[in-house]
Amino acid sequence: MAENVQSASVSTPLSVIIIGCGRVAEKHLKAISKLKGLELKAVVDTNPESAKRLLGSVKGFAGTKVYNDYKVAIDEVKPSIVSVTVPSGLHYQIAKYAMEHGCNLLLEKPMTMSVAEAKEIFELSQKTGLKLAMGHIYRYLPVVGLVRQDIAEGKYGKVTHGTIYVRWGHGDDYYSSAAWRGTWKSDGGALMNQTIHAIDLLVWLMGSEPEEASAMISQRLRNIEAEDLGMAILRLENGALAQIEGTTATLPSKHTAEFSVFCENGQLSMGLDSGKPHIAVYTTKPNGKTKKLNGYYIRRQLKTGGLFSFKCALNPHLGIYKNLFDSIVENKEPIADAYSGFSSVDTLLGIYKSAKEGRPVKLPLSENFNSTDMTGYFN
Repeated sequence: MAENVQSASVSTPLSVIIIGCGRVAEKHLKAISKLKGLELKAVVDTNPESAKRLLGSVKGFAGTKVYNDYKVAIDEVKPSIVSVTVPSGLHYQIAKYAMEHGCNLLLEKPMTMSVAEAKEIFELSQKTGLKLAMGHIYRYLPVVGLVRQDIAEGKYGKVTHGTIYVRWGHGDDYYSSAAWRGTWKSDGGALMNQTIHAIDLLVWLMGSEPEEASAMISQRLRNIEAEDLGMAILRLENGALAQIEGTTATLPSKHTAEFSVFCENGQLSMGLDSGKPHIAVYTTKPNGKTKKLNGYYIRRQLKTGGLFSFKCALNPHLGIYKNLFDSIVENKEPIADAYSGFSSVDTLLGIYKSAKEGRPVKLPLSENFNSTDMTGYFN
């Protein structure tokens, strides 16, 4: 049964097309199936078998129209929302065409593979007034937004530092399943593909933009063009430091991601361990003792978002689609907006540039940098 989309309504559903019928597209399809106010009009893929598999994975979509050309699909359907789930190297051209033809976007991470292209897409969203929601899934998990609000309002005092590790193991079979995986042109390595939305979350929680990046990357186990291990330190404008580890050179059966933010009077730790989420929020009381605030935040989340917000923990794309719907109807910015897409690409490519040049790099980057500028780094 579809959920009632809260806080916004339209007389007719907003039309959606999905471009790219790979693994992540199924999460999009499941989210659309549970939300009133959205109607899938078509899917696009150059491989008809991929489209058939996708439409058969969720009940109710078997008769959906299939295209093999995204431009034809956009021109004929004229959808309200275009969801882009193709390899990263194709994001720019599809996003640009869709927005130039009046479509709002749900764009999987990363926004693009170059700083200049990300800036162009961001500026195009500003110029057109169209909404762009990034697939930065961690922003849509329950409680996260409330903690971020309290950190921003100074409830926990000065932010000192933050850490993330994303140990998202993939074997060579994952990379060999598609020629574009692990390439500098179309995918990037563990940092660009597996870690960029974690970097986005950490910076967002800490409430300040990065101003400097220092990094190293390595190839340890995986037979790919890009890195399977990367580590970096970011200095934020407010003086806080952020430590980053991203790798696919770990056990594929044990995917883990952990985020921590440390403040003068409190700390947050949250993450996923083999699909199981956990969170712990602590504050320091005036007498020096610590108090766990999990229950407090859960009650607040239930009050503000209801049970729906906790369903987003199982499929964050449910939250992304609902938020994008509300943003279009109410003319407000999505939680993970176009600027977050540009900023995360600029930060990630700054990390790559630092690794390539063996020195700290100032952010935002003053000149364009492209993932293909890393070609030959490991040769």
